[in-house]
Amino acid sequence: MASVPIMLVPLCLVENKNEQLRVNEKALKILHKISQPVVVVAIVGPYHTGKSYLMNCLAGENLGFPLGSTVQSETKGIWMWCVPHPTKPDHTLVLLDTEGLGNVEKGDPKNDTWTFTLAVLLSSTLVYNSMGTINNDALEKLHYVIELAELIRVKFSPRLDGVEDSTAFVSFFPDFVWTVRDFTLELNLHGHPITEDEYLENALRMIPGNNAKAKNTNKSRDCIRCFFPNRKSHIDDVLENQLNPEFQEQSKNFCSYIFTHAKIKTLREGVKVTGKLLGSLVEIYVGAINSGMVPCLEDAVTTLTQCKNSAAVQKAADHYSEQMAQRVEFPTDTLQELLNVHTACEREAITVFMEHSFKDDKHEFQKNLVDTIERKKEALLMQNEEASVKYCQAQLKKLSEPLMRRISRGAFSVPGGRSLYLEEKKKVELGYKQLPRKGVKAKEVLQNFLQSQSAIEKSILHSDKALTDGEKAIAVERAKREAAEKEQELLRQQQKEEQEGKEAQEGSSKEHIAQLEKKLDRKMQNHLRRFEWNLDHKLKVSLDRGLNNLCSVLGISHYVLEIQSHISIGMPREIIFLGS
Repeated sequence: MASVPIMLVPLCLVENKNEQLRVNEKALKILHKISQPVVVVAIVGPYHTGKSYLMNCLAGENLGFPLGSTVQSETKGIWMWCVPHPTKPDHTLVLLDTEGLGNVEKGDPKNDTWTFTLAVLLSSTLVYNSMGTINNDALEKLHYVIELAELIRVKFSPRLDGVEDSTAFVSFFPDFVWTVRDFTLELNLHGHPITEDEYLENALRMIPGNNAKAKNTNKSRDCIRCFFPNRKSHIDDVLENQLNPEFQEQSKNFCSYIFTHAKIKTLREGVKVTGKLLGSLVEIYVGAINSGMVPCLEDAVTTLTQCKNSAAVQKAADHYSEQMAQRVEFPTDTLQELLNVHTACEREAITVFMEHSFKDDKHEFQKNLVDTIERKKEALLMQNEEASVKYCQAQLKKLSEPLMRRISRGAFSVPGGRSLYLEEKKKVELGYKQLPRKGVKAKEVLQNFLQSQSAIEKSILHSDKALTDGEKAIAVERAKREAAEKEQELLRQQQKEEQEGKEAQEGSSKEHIAQLEKKLDRKMQNHLRRFEWNLDHKLKVSLDRGLNNLCSVLGISHYVLEIQSHISIGMPREIIFLGS
């Protein structure tokens, strides 16, 4: 994993200028350098409620994100600070501080809505910061959550009625943390002490009644319960040395909760988002907003497929090349030796690709990897052959130098010269055969050397006066037979190597299919778990709404209220209070 680029101070990620959003290229370059999984914590809320202070606490710094102490809001757009995660090695904590909601300086209130929407889309944990208590006024200020279903689309083609099931957003949306600053009330309900979680659930309970006022009041509550099954609370904007010990302890508790529970930003199918992918998401969503389109979650994932899967192919191919370079010493003694290493490295490369790819439904990128590794294998086979040829030719030249010198001096142009020549040639062959690791071209190089000697051997044979014409004829036939045998031996070796190559190719195809089947099985299991979770969530939300409707009809709101404190409509959730 690459290390986190050093950021001494935060940097603007998305600038809000002249009612237009713009992505900062410097911030994108930093994100693109982060190959680690990212835990993205974004904070939103009314301006001057201490959001930037909280982000500085999470970054482990007293200063960084500007702290507002005047009526003018300091943070414009969305600012980013990437730091090493304090408790998760090889993970990056990305902190996103947003400009305050409801700032009177801003002309178009739509900017607030898009800022809130971007924070939801980019984060894995969304922190909403407010002052005082969680009451109806606080919930009304969180009206942005009502607009999410209109501003974000899950699929490119919505249902025929133009309405999407709100629970479909759950698998895309972050965990929700509600931080409450200067909370002074007692955690007591109907004379009984309640937990912070129960306080939150009570605050989010549906107001009985079917009139317009009740329905309008319940919109934010219903959306929060539907969109954010996992939720929580927070602080202020004064320097840490000015805070009392209790307040400092609460700040530490908040940070501890975030460090422990904030998850890696994850896409569908469990794909972990890296800094590079997060940068791509920023560009996709801001581009859609600026063009007047509604950001589509599945479209964004599809767009990332090209980037993610191309990177997966490259990563797998690089792994193959690196491992082959480490494990193979050219020339290999046999082709099978090289193919065995190739098979092992290819298997690892496929595993790397499967781990880093997603939504390769048509297997285009996997086919690309097959072709890439095949080309690399062919290049390695060629390199192996060239190394073998070069080594064998050099050794034969060295071994045959005494023979060639005697030929040039005419040492074999005497009666019995052929016998002397064959003896010297045999020494060369024997010395060559005793050499280790000559490689796959050893026999071919020797055969070429012997063929180059055939004309010389014939000349010595014909000039040897110690042999009769009949003996010479027999010697010629014997030489032809031996040459033919060596040709057949070489042909058998080539056929064997072709068969080994074919078997390696078949093994490669089987390995790709086997690993694909494993991944599809895991994918199916993930789909099944997500389907069951979504179904469970829908049932619990329906039950929650049904109980509130019954409450409205029977007029027993307190009874339902007490029931709700024991009903979980999703994953566990918490709330944190930061007192004054």
